[in-house]
Amino acid sequence: MDKSLLGEFRLDWLLAGKAEQTVNNYVSGLTLLLERFPEPSLADVKTWLASIESIVSRRKRGQAVRAVGQWAESNGYDVFPWWVRVPLAREIKRPQETATEKDYLTALHAARTLRDKALVEVLWSCGLRRSEITRLEVSDVNFSEGFLIVRTSKTGKPRIAPLSPSARHALRKHIGKRSEGSLFGMTTNAIRLCLQRLGAPSAHAWRRGWAVQALRHGVSETSVRAAAGWSSGAMVARYTRALSGELAVEEFQRSWV
Repeated sequence: MDKSLLGEFRLDWLLAGKAEQTVNNYVSGLTLLLERFPEPSLADVKTWLASIESIVSRRKRGQAVRAVGQWAESNGYDVFPWWVRVPLAREIKRPQETATEKDYLTALHAARTLRDKALVEVLWSCGLRRSEITRLEVSDVNFSEGFLIVRTSKTGKPRIAPLSPSARHALRKHIGKRSEGSLFGMTTNAIRLCLQRLGAPSAHAWRRGWAVQALRHGVSETSVRAAAGWSSGAMVARYTRALSGELAVEEFQRSWV
């Protein structure tokens, strides 16, 4: 297989508005495949996938082969014509932790510094990824219009994240008289350790909690998707399905009172 096709695949993926990190992982994985099997057959791909211990990694590598095969087919290239037969490892689905309003209030009460309080408020108000928080600058906070500018995200596209009144208030106190520099001055690991110290869920659990809370309060799926920086509606649909079941239980319980 001509390795230059991976570059073309990557460009088409990005031009379609899909996540940059995903395609980079796909290209990285397929580069490893081609180093081992320059002209891979379906049997070669299966052998390669079987050598990967992690179920998650095995599934993602299989998805990479399928993605390139499907792209090649749509462009008339004779690459991985058997892509639909590439097996995908089945992941064991475990319940994902989701931060709740109780977690938010508990973490806020445990926070002892203005920085930590502002961090908790931003997580609950914006649902940002840890990597996005580390890149925030003081100049990215728009107090007059009530939002943060996320200049670099997982999808590679900038976006704005609405700030709640309490988050704006906490950020004003945290920033003080500063007009430039890093907003929090924290690495992704520092954020992780801070949340552990506060007895709070992981940052990703806060992101899920933020999405569920927004949907619960009537924010549209389109707005949640835009504020979260998701490239497709699949993630929003997942939270909507979970929330629909939860709200149905609550409504029935109220009807029985």
